Amino acid sequence: MKKSARKAIIAGNWKMNKTATEAAQLIDELIPAVAGADCEVVICTPFTSLVTAVEKTKGTNIHVGAENVHFEKSGAFTGEISADMLVDLGVEYVITGHSERRQYFAETDETVNKRTKAALEAGLKVIVCVGESLAQREQGVTEELVRMQTKIALQGVTAEEMSRVIIAYEPVWAIGTGRTATADQAQEVCVAIRKVIGELYGEVVAEATTVQYGGSMNAKNADELLGKLDVDGGLIGGASLKAPDFGAIVAAASK
Repeated sequence: MKKSARKAIIAGNWKMNKTATEAAQLIDELIPAVAGADCEVVICTPFTSLVTAVEKTKGTNIHVGAENVHFEKSGAFTGEISADMLVDLGVEYVITGHSERRQYFAETDETVNKRTKAALEAGLKVIVCVGESLAQREQGVTEELVRMQTKIALQGVTAEEMSRVIIAYEPVWAIGTGRTATADQAQEVCVAIRKVIGELYGEVVAEATTVQYGGSMNAKNADELLGKLDVDGGLIGGASLKAPDFGAIVAAASK
């Protein structure tokens, strides 16, 4: 395994937090906190803050992502945002399949796949989330479930497009709960994800694919988690809203 062959990516998922005005203030704090980072730094903001984020981060090392995208180019889909709309704003990344989208907004493996393909077709980089619930972990089906979610999410995605795909392992039981998978648990599942990518696309693509860990990664546990061979970065929730904490995680990924 060649961790050095992969790009470490730390992405902040702001969720439904920060007005555009508040976003501008936070970005002003984030810019010096992550300057000179030796990893990719991404902030995924609410739709209402994307224009502000794109403008504020110009000329910095911070890239901007959205938290969701629809799978159709246009049409009667009230309240949805297309991939082309995001690209037109200057957005580079988008998250698909976050567990909160699956849990609260009826996302399925199939719609995650459709959203992922639409985003890739538009030229976006996609952070695809997979992960198990506490019950599923206790039932011993974590690997089977994550393999299935990964396979379905990537149906129809080409090996070439995989250069713009990041897989984020997010154990549902560790999101927003303060509980965190141990570094060994995170490593174990990230290995399983890389293995299924290898089965689908070959070892070269598997070795080049960034696999993040999400699920209450913070300034205190980032070093241990990111020290694992197959944990190539993090999708950060609450800690991404605090510039010093996010900066510390970025520093850990830059080592």
